[in-house]
Amino acid sequence: MAIAEPWHVRSRGRECAAAQRPFVDGEIIVTALFPDPESSGYLRRDYCVDGWATYQETGDKPFSFWRTTYTAVQNNDAAIAAEKLSAEEILQRLVEEDEDHTENARFILAVMLERQKLLRETDSQRTPSGILRVYEHRKTGEVFIVKDPDIPLSQVEAVQNEVFILLENNGRTPSPEEAEIPEQPEETPAESTAEEAAPEA
Repeated sequence: MAIAEPWHVRSRGRECAAAQRPFVDGEIIVTALFPDPESSGYLRRDYCVDGWATYQETGDKPFSFWRTTYTAVQNNDAAIAAEKLSAEEILQRLVEEDEDHTENARFILAVMLERQKLLRETDSQRTPSGILRVYEHRKTGEVFIVKDPDIPLSQVEAVQNEVFILLENNGRTPSPEEAEIPEQPEETPAESTAEEAAPEA
């Protein structure tokens, strides 16, 4: 088990953390991640441009920050996202569980969703444990922090197969019993008929 760290950060806020005023649809805002000493993870705060400028004058230095466009939540967003929700849900669950053996799969899923234009990489930071890549969901503003495992080329195909299995099985790996193939094939009707028709010795 990896060190317990909440790599899945809450969704985008609806108001400026400094000015406490609601964001306007289409407004340019600044998203910042700050180290959280209580959880060893990260806290997210969203700022309007003026609020961010004011914060920078006196505030602590963030772990990461970037500009993005605020998109107001609309009723039909869930229906649109449902078509491609499976991979996102799997990534969210794996990031929250933070199991060592899913590290490679998390990275491949994040890259896959980035290529589908659902996530965008906003930053990367080198830490003592490796490179952490910060991804933001283009619609919801959710942030995922994924470690880049630097997968050797020889292992890429195996990891892609692992991800394919997760997608085909609603985010879980089949148990050995489910994946087991029977050693003896069942007798076919043709074989049974042939045995019955064979003359007795």
